[in-house]
Amino acid sequence: MEGARPDRPREHKGWYAPRTLPHFDSPEVVQAIAFRLANPLPPDVVAARNGETLAAHRRRVSAALDLAHGGCLLRDPAFAETVETALLHGVGIRYALFAWGIMPNHVHVLIAPIAGNRLADVVQAWKSSTSKAINRRRGVSSSNWRREYFDRLIRDEQHLATALAYVENSPVNASLAAKPEGWRFGSAWRRASRS
Repeated sequence: MEGARPDRPREHKGWYAPRTLPHFDSPEVVQAIAFRLANPLPPDVVAARNGETLAAHRRRVSAALDLAHGGCLLRDPAFAETVETALLHGVGIRYALFAWGIMPNHVHVLIAPIAGNRLADVVQAWKSSTSKAINRRRGVSSSNWRREYFDRLIRDEQHLATALAYVENSPVNASLAAKPEGWRFGSAWRRASRS
């Protein structure tokens, strides 16, 4: 698979801010990650905050994503499956995978990187391999993903349970499925289909 693991482990960075968002990179630490398509939202949704707090702005953007505003390339099952395959490819090699949900315009993932696999490298490998595969199928050459991604350090078991429920219920909250296991491109569906 494209974006394969480097030949030698890389040192983890801890806290760092390469661009606008801070990130935390450490092995064996569970992270909630969200990344979205390059053009998922109308400009008025992501416009200046106009006095709202950063938290309120993030909630508004998140709600718009969940309502599948903007470009929804991942609504195509073939493209969603491409992303799911990429997520499953690195399990046990580059990270432990706890949950995922592939929405029409963004992706939620809960992982813990294995030592020597930087979080940014893992996310970049997903984006690179899936973008190339999707572009081949579409016969185009474009950047499908936004450069940044959001990550949140999972603090404890309760936070993990809350994050897992959020990821798996995202399709339900977006009215894409009646129950988490009813959404084909998520960890709840996969778990239920193997029972």
